[in-house]
Amino acid sequence: MVFLVFIAPKNFTDETLSNIKLFFNKWGIDYKIASYSKGDCEGAHGAVYKQDVNANKVYVMDYEGIVLVDGKGIDEYKLYEYRPLLDLLSQFNNLKKVICAVGNASTILARANIIQNKKIAVPKNEEIIRLILLFHGIPSQNNIEFSDNIITINSKKVGEYIYEMLKHINKI
Repeated sequence: MVFLVFIAPKNFTDETLSNIKLFFNKWGIDYKIASYSKGDCEGAHGAVYKQDVNANKVYVMDYEGIVLVDGKGIDEYKLYEYRPLLDLLSQFNNLKKVICAVGNASTILARANIIQNKKIAVPKNEEIIRLILLFHGIPSQNNIEFSDNIITINSKKVGEYIYEMLKHINKI
């Protein structure tokens, strides 16, 4: 099982990525870090990661699913408007592969137009809630939501909810 972990080129949430890596390593799940950066990616607190694959070169069939890491970089780079990323998510969704978004990364799911009638765990942010409603998703204040192949995590206590996500994936 191999997952794609997508991060913004800068200002992704370091803690989210480190928790994902910790749990994936613990559960023996392979992963590749992807972004649209030409160089290293830098987290909001200074962690630096090299991408394993440029997101433009992803072959969806190579992955069980994708995890979108939250952070200010999503808004700074307007990743929710970046057509290649939205198309990539549509490909994952059409193949019913696991798609997980943490925190404000749910805005990318909405703009990819893959959340219709799905419960989406969202931070208490009116703008994000409006966007979820605009794309016919169902905003939820729960910390984690499972809706078909889409899993959303409100970024509080990410480590605990990544564990729940992995337990759910292993049932799929």
